[in-house]
Amino acid sequence: MKRFVSVLSLIVLWHLVASQAQVLAPNDVGVAMGQWYTIVRDAEAAKQFWMLMGGSPIEVDGTDVIKFPGVLIFLSKGEPSGGTVGTTVDHIGFHVPNGERFVAKLRAAGVKMDPTAGTRTPEYQGSSWGNVYSPDGLKVEILDSARSTAAIGTPAVRAASPLTGPIATDHIHFFVAESSLEEIQAWYAQMFGAKSFMDPVPNVSNPVRAGNIPGVELKFSKSPDSPVPTKGRALDHIGFEVKNLEQFCKRLEANGVKFNQTYSRRRHKGYASAELTDTWGTSIELTEGLNKL
Repeated sequence: MKRFVSVLSLIVLWHLVASQAQVLAPNDVGVAMGQWYTIVRDAEAAKQFWMLMGGSPIEVDGTDVIKFPGVLIFLSKGEPSGGTVGTTVDHIGFHVPNGERFVAKLRAAGVKMDPTAGTRTPEYQGSSWGNVYSPDGLKVEILDSARSTAAIGTPAVRAASPLTGPIATDHIHFFVAESSLEEIQAWYAQMFGAKSFMDPVPNVSNPVRAGNIPGVELKFSKSPDSPVPTKGRALDHIGFEVKNLEQFCKRLEANGVKFNQTYSRRRHKGYASAELTDTWGTSIELTEGLNKL
């Protein structure tokens, strides 16, 4: 831990400029990436991990939050039942201007990572620098924006990084049964306005179903096993920030969506919210007001 803190102290100035705009402007139906809600055993260790990644700490309604361009990460103290691998959301992804340097910095700080992290992965057309893990087992893929990903440009084409800071959100990678891939892509398009496309990363000859929402790409891949729901895991739920949330919830209900928690302006002090679970087991919170915090 001392080593972790000492390295962290060397990058304070680096991460202070990491987050300017967080929640982005919404798409045509009023939706943007909003939050990733995590359960953490040690809030301080989790906070240090995300700050090392380039986030900036704030507090929302008494909860520790780390802000990044494109997303707010909520840290809720508790005992997660497991990491993200094996759930319907296998991992999340960020892109950075220089993946090699970024992963080397994380390795020097003692961050857990896959053995191959820090080297270009040929099957990902050179864009991926591998996976790292939060103290609670939340899997994070690091992508190099100098070789644009599908969310920000053309895969495998070398280009100057489009980032104005050192890091930004890239994707959420869902893993479901092969028979559900077309259905889940269509569901997120219908319910949240995700613009569907076929992502050629990692394999041009076998592209991945995907959909874009401001702030994130949603990727949908075949799960090797039967994935479990996200509830209670290190990444408990994802969240979308929605314009005119009350009316939006009525539209979802008209389309057959059942809410775990109906629309409320009182559940949280600073923003309105509603909660649901998609057909495949991913818990989702819809909010209105996070973009003003």
